[in-house]
Amino acid sequence: MPASPPRWLLLPVLLAAALAGCARHADGGAAGGRVVVSYWEKWSGFEADAMQAIVDDFNRSQDRIEVRFLPVSEVDTKLLLATSSGNPPDLAGLWSENIPDFSEKGALTPLDGGLAAAGLGPEHYIPVYWELCRHRGFTWGLPTTPACVALFYNKRLFRAAGLDPEHPPRTMAELNSMSRRLTLVEIERGGHRVRVSFADLTPAERDGHHFTLVQIGHLPQDAGMYTSAWGFWFGARYYDGDRRILANDAGNVAAYQWLRDTSEAYGVDNLRDFGGSFGIQQSGQTPFLGGFEAMVVQGPWWPNFIQKYSPGLEWGVAACPAADGVGGGAPLTVAQTDVIVIPRGAEHPREAFEFIRYLQRREVAEKLAASQQKFTALREVSEGFLAHHPNPAIRLFISLARSPGARALPRLSIWHEYNAEMSVATERVLNLSYTPAAALAEVQERVQWKLDRLERRWDAVGSQRMAEWRAYDNW
Repeated sequence: MPASPPRWLLLPVLLAAALAGCARHADGGAAGGRVVVSYWEKWSGFEADAMQAIVDDFNRSQDRIEVRFLPVSEVDTKLLLATSSGNPPDLAGLWSENIPDFSEKGALTPLDGGLAAAGLGPEHYIPVYWELCRHRGFTWGLPTTPACVALFYNKRLFRAAGLDPEHPPRTMAELNSMSRRLTLVEIERGGHRVRVSFADLTPAERDGHHFTLVQIGHLPQDAGMYTSAWGFWFGARYYDGDRRILANDAGNVAAYQWLRDTSEAYGVDNLRDFGGSFGIQQSGQTPFLGGFEAMVVQGPWWPNFIQKYSPGLEWGVAACPAADGVGGGAPLTVAQTDVIVIPRGAEHPREAFEFIRYLQRREVAEKLAASQQKFTALREVSEGFLAHHPNPAIRLFISLARSPGARALPRLSIWHEYNAEMSVATERVLNLSYTPAAALAEVQERVQWKLDRLERRWDAVGSQRMAEWRAYDNW
């Protein structure tokens, strides 16, 4: 495959795309006497349709504002370009991990003044999601549809392996044991090709890797989250909240040793061949949806894809177990959320905020969440929402989000760079070219250098930047 072109060569193309999108909403700012509020959102398909229905409801509910909804691919890149060019949309849908970076780059409008005037504050939201919308003492957006992750499992495969389909793994030891039992291989025995459980291989057969994987119990690298986030289930911290990266924390080393154990058990080549037989993620060609993987970590959106690509699949879901002694008995999860923000320089920030405030109504948030098979970030939820929700596991996800064990990615403007370095470490560990300690030591050194550089710059400009934020938070 040819190498990708340098990013700077793509900037003119991306800028043209961003400005073209802006041109679609620069229509004079009024339609039939209404103020036109342009809204870029990253969603497509059924998720975009769900928000379009909410936008239509809002537009019908009053006669002063018309929100115009536009699905935009690569919305984060295009929004930065549009904001720097001085022609952003009035609203944009991002991910919570964008907030630290975008706010420090001056691309967002602080919302605290508007929230205070509207009577909205932390008491209205599940704590982890409120905190995900904040950075350096300011609130930069509000949740649209939040999420967290859990362990989905295939009950039919459990039964076929002689496991109780109503007893998913509750400890990390059970997860590992069940995964080995649920992993099926083909191997030559007595001149015949036979299919057996990995747990039934002899030590010599395991060590030689003279088998072909045909079904997997659980692959840690197949996760509906950042693979690097597995450290949370082993008690890892990623950042001390001040100036020190903790990539080589003992919990991360333990998590990466767990990843390495998978490659050592099944064989790098066998895993590569197994993965190469499947297609793109979130399609019928993924191992879990195809019936060739017994357990996978995913979010509340996953039943949408089960219904679409594997409607006959008999599934269950449970909290993903943590290592012994981690979490103090509280179930662990990783929480993230889609957020809606007002870009810096938006033409109609007050009207845009009125739509954001509309989204915080319980009935509106619940309609959007139900349409996407997710839940809301609000503390209060109606019994009707729970009783009629299309996702039968929605109560579990809400309980995980409210758990003291709910974890969030570090609030760092360099998180994507950090995660990229962790991804390199993941590949090195999985292909057995690095030990976990060596791979994570490199991440620690490289990301700490980047954070030190960032903090030196913040020391020089931070007080001025925060003064600008306070002045701009003028509602």
